[in-house]
Amino acid sequence: MLDSAPVRLPDPATVDVVALTRAICDIPSVSGDERALADAVEALLRSAPHLEVLRDGDTVLARTRLGRAQRVVIAGHLDTVPIQGNLPTELRTAPDGGSLLWGRGTVDMKGGVAVALYLAMTLPEPGKDVTWVFYDHEEVEADLNGLGRVVRTNPDWLAADFAVLGEPTAGGIEGGCNGTLRAEVRTHGMTAHSARAWKGHNAIHDAAEVLRRLARYTPAEVEVDGLVYREGLNAVAISGGIAGNMIPDECAVTVNYRFAPSATPEQAFAHVQEVFDSFDVALVDAAAGARPGLNHPAAVDFLEAVTAVTGGVAGPKYGWTDVARFTELGIPAVNFGPGDPMLAHADDEQVAIDEISTCTQALAAWLSTPVTSSHDDAPDGTERR
Repeated sequence: MLDSAPVRLPDPATVDVVALTRAICDIPSVSGDERALADAVEALLRSAPHLEVLRDGDTVLARTRLGRAQRVVIAGHLDTVPIQGNLPTELRTAPDGGSLLWGRGTVDMKGGVAVALYLAMTLPEPGKDVTWVFYDHEEVEADLNGLGRVVRTNPDWLAADFAVLGEPTAGGIEGGCNGTLRAEVRTHGMTAHSARAWKGHNAIHDAAEVLRRLARYTPAEVEVDGLVYREGLNAVAISGGIAGNMIPDECAVTVNYRFAPSATPEQAFAHVQEVFDSFDVALVDAAAGARPGLNHPAAVDFLEAVTAVTGGVAGPKYGWTDVARFTELGIPAVNFGPGDPMLAHADDEQVAIDEISTCTQALAAWLSTPVTSSHDDAPDGTERR
């Protein structure tokens, strides 16, 4: 059987950013199935003579080499969560009379991807050198993440002074992100027949104290570089029991701790251990947060240029995002993109058309402004290529 013809994306020279968003969304790319969209993105980028294009798996990277005083990264992930009868996309009318684009990926985060791809093609001579990154496997296990893979194998591809991740922020700027960890709080008992429960010790009953501590817990609000991050400690799963006629000898409560980016994962886990002192607590996984870095000169330029178009002020990102991967590389980063994050992964995922257009205009204004002072050297003196 012959392979099906490759899918194609429209040339942004002939369509607007909203039409490009719709075309990108209508190519299914559930995590693990990004190949068709990655191929289409690569083909479009290779048609632009001003871009150098690189590829690692289903991560596609393109960059200008104009010798500008500053290099920035604009990144977004190609994958989505599973489709739930919400493709193909539809243009709809909002209650206020505005226009919406409805369908899987419109919020998380193909709106942001379309903005980046549109500008990559239509800004051949930006005032800053730009590295555009379109990566795979963001919605699944961290070890599969395409951006993380590039960080591990080709970190020089991402060398820059500043980064913007096109995660949905409803067109606002969200600096840094909280860290996150999961831990298991275990209780231990002794098995017995449930008809003679007094012969054993019920581990599930002991978990009541774990839940009581969680119910009494007051999340902290922590100021980091001028932004206030709200923390959270919550039970997200509970397991235990052997059979319907046996007293369980073990129970595990899985807790998720979202912690401010001023703390390390080690400090965060120590706090969880303190909350559950006298219990058996095991770390399952953890990811560091990212400080907002809004006092960095490149970040200041970004905020001034973008807010001049969008209005508003920067706020914190409460969830964890891949801006933390840029922090690992010493690159300050923010989240900025179209779409209400409360609708991410929802079956009625939909984005306001105006937000897509406004985010495009704001990024174009920032990228088109030349840098007056050089930030071309990294802290270690290496050139930002």
